[in-house]
Amino acid sequence: MKNTIFHKLTFLSAAVVIFIAGALVATRIQTVHGKGAPGEGFAAVPSNKGGWDLTGPYDVVKDWPKPMNTLPGHDGWNWGSVEGVFAESPNRVIVVQRGELPLVKRPAQTALPDLGPSLSFPVGQVPFRNASQGPVAALPGGGGPGQLAEDAEKNWHGRMGVDARWEDNIVVVDAQGNITERWTQWDKMIKRAHAVYISPYDPQKRVWIVDDFSHAIFIFSNDGKQLLQTIGTPGKLGADATHFHRPTFITWLPNGTFFVADGYNGTRVAKFDKDGKFLLDWGIKGTPPDTRPGYFNVVHGIAADPMTHRVYVSDRANRRMQVFDENGKFVDQWPFAQPSSVNFLYISANRQLWAFDDTTSKVVRFDMQGHLLYAWGSLGDYPGGLFNMHGASVDQEGNLYIAEVANGRVQKFHPRTGANPEFLVGKPVYSAWK
Repeated sequence: MKNTIFHKLTFLSAAVVIFIAGALVATRIQTVHGKGAPGEGFAAVPSNKGGWDLTGPYDVVKDWPKPMNTLPGHDGWNWGSVEGVFAESPNRVIVVQRGELPLVKRPAQTALPDLGPSLSFPVGQVPFRNASQGPVAALPGGGGPGQLAEDAEKNWHGRMGVDARWEDNIVVVDAQGNITERWTQWDKMIKRAHAVYISPYDPQKRVWIVDDFSHAIFIFSNDGKQLLQTIGTPGKLGADATHFHRPTFITWLPNGTFFVADGYNGTRVAKFDKDGKFLLDWGIKGTPPDTRPGYFNVVHGIAADPMTHRVYVSDRANRRMQVFDENGKFVDQWPFAQPSSVNFLYISANRQLWAFDDTTSKVVRFDMQGHLLYAWGSLGDYPGGLFNMHGASVDQEGNLYIAEVANGRVQKFHPRTGANPEFLVGKPVYSAWK
């Protein structure tokens, strides 16, 4: 009798547990499918009906910036391959590009029987011109991993002044999209501007430009009138205290220490003090797909966490994130998507980690341990579409700027009304200046 009662109680308890578990699962499924109250779910603006977050939590700002042909002497010309962007403020956005490209309209679809049967150009709705790659793309010639800066003339087969021209490599744009500054005095010195920054910890607001074909970093006064310092040896490649081999990006710690991703042909991260004195480096050339800690193939995006001093590195050709302490000790790693080509990393003031991926045209948010939280973006050359993202910046109002090397443009995105703030690329650190 006692055994019978015991078994009945056991069965009843199990049934209660199963019922509670089922209720919890049902509640979880309801939440995941967005059937709860407005504000739940994965939509960037949860209260909206329809759509699929084509531009995530943003509206694209159309006609920003203005075309290059609005400038005197620029008839028939437009933006070249835009490598980098940095928003000092909503009204002063610095853009670096690889010269200019002709302003052309989408051509009519044409059969290409000489290349192969059933081929035509352009294809569907995809972008019809790659501003960055090809023998007649934006200057200089070449630029992919493994290619040498010294082979630029050999790699470019275009007609100077017809297919491209080397002008206006550094410009400044205001909030309305007007080009307000043109640093043309540096055009002859710049070989291939790859990124532009102002350190958040620099009260002088000096402008840093990474030039991967010069194997150097140039530091200018804020107004661009003076070249204040050069790190690296222009025109001389290497991998030591005074040489780079096509560096790509930079990141800073609050004390002014900075790290250089070196880079396209180099396979290391180099650390410098606030004055530009070399301190140390780390990294070994790997063999893709390499999973060994500290082995690199295309050291591209880089970002430092100001709180933990951890350094996040996009090991691009190995399709992974590697994380180190500030002295190069390996801490963690996680894979990116297959395929992927993460060009740029960004850590905001609220410690969000964002990756900007070329191959999938996705803006991706991770937590600081690598868990995927949100992603948006779609391939296209229409306003809001993305093609070969290469750099990004956020201003004090939360506007997001994205440089696209293949689309040959920079775009401005404004936060949508009612957007979930967790989905917005967070505002930057501005500890030394506003």
